[in-house]
Amino acid sequence: MSPLPSSRRRRTLAAAVGLVLAGLAAPSAEAAAPADVRPASQREHAPSVRIKTAYELPGDRVYPEGIARDARTGEVFVTSFTTGAVHRARPGRLRAEVFLPSGTDGRTTANGLKVDRAGRLWVTDSRTGVAVYDIRSRRLVARFDVPGDTGRFVNDVALTPDGTAYLTDSVRAVVYRVTPRQLAYAAAHGGRGPLTPYTDLHDHVEPAGPDGFALNGIAADDAGRYLLTVDMADGRLYRVSTATGGVREVALRGGDMAHGDGLELRGGRLWVAHNASYQISRWRLNGTGTAARLERRVGDPALQLPTTLVRERGRLLVVRSQFDKGGPMGPGTPAGPFTVAAVDGI
Repeated sequence: MSPLPSSRRRRTLAAAVGLVLAGLAAPSAEAAAPADVRPASQREHAPSVRIKTAYELPGDRVYPEGIARDARTGEVFVTSFTTGAVHRARPGRLRAEVFLPSGTDGRTTANGLKVDRAGRLWVTDSRTGVAVYDIRSRRLVARFDVPGDTGRFVNDVALTPDGTAYLTDSVRAVVYRVTPRQLAYAAAHGGRGPLTPYTDLHDHVEPAGPDGFALNGIAADDAGRYLLTVDMADGRLYRVSTATGGVREVALRGGDMAHGDGLELRGGRLWVAHNASYQISRWRLNGTGTAARLERRVGDPALQLPTTLVRERGRLLVVRSQFDKGGPMGPGTPAGPFTVAAVDGI
């Protein structure tokens, strides 16, 4: 997901957005087909892509950031980067509701989130760490904070089948880990625990420092053998072993992952939201997750600076952040209401 950039970074992203939009087809109606930016040889017989609104979010300063789906109920949860609120969208209803209000447990910003198999919602706060809630009661189960007061930006979260959570830090270039045992212990002992690094990517990713960011989205393979995390600054993808913490760069064929934000990994396919370039890409992984081949990349202004996505019944639910419209990436006025898009065909 997208950290709050410095003023210099904001100007760079604004320029990138302008260049990308100039090269994209002008949006028409809600279901306008995005421009396919792949080489012509790869676009033959490509299925059309359709974009429409799946959910509307209440509030005029939401600037949504993260998204998660509860596989048990079909409910979708969306965070607000600028308020810290969490919204819930129920199947069959266009209008989402506030699930956790701004200020809940002191949270005024929220980024990544996931729902685990036990019905708990993991919500990251870039300035502190991650909070875990029981969805049925909305009760705080436990929270894990990064110790000390040095710079950090706790960004995105991924869950493996055994219930372990892994989180990226966009400033420190580390991946944190919270195991089921740590969660149970914290819940039974005051509801607090430290968020400590599982593995360090400094040999691969240069730490961004307080005025920049690098590591962003993170996803786990279906078996929980490895994690994939993207460096949005240079467009590289890294594989992290969940058994050893070992890190290696994934060989990308056909393109890069510049502006890579949220990731969704299902059945050997990886979907990537490219925020400042208004694009979504789809990649095919090899059996070990050490190489990925670009299958398709599409872009459209109707994506409204996508920050992340989740797969649902053959379509993607994509967060339309509008960060460049009066939000953390630029001046202007957002187009209301804030929404989550449904994208078919990629």
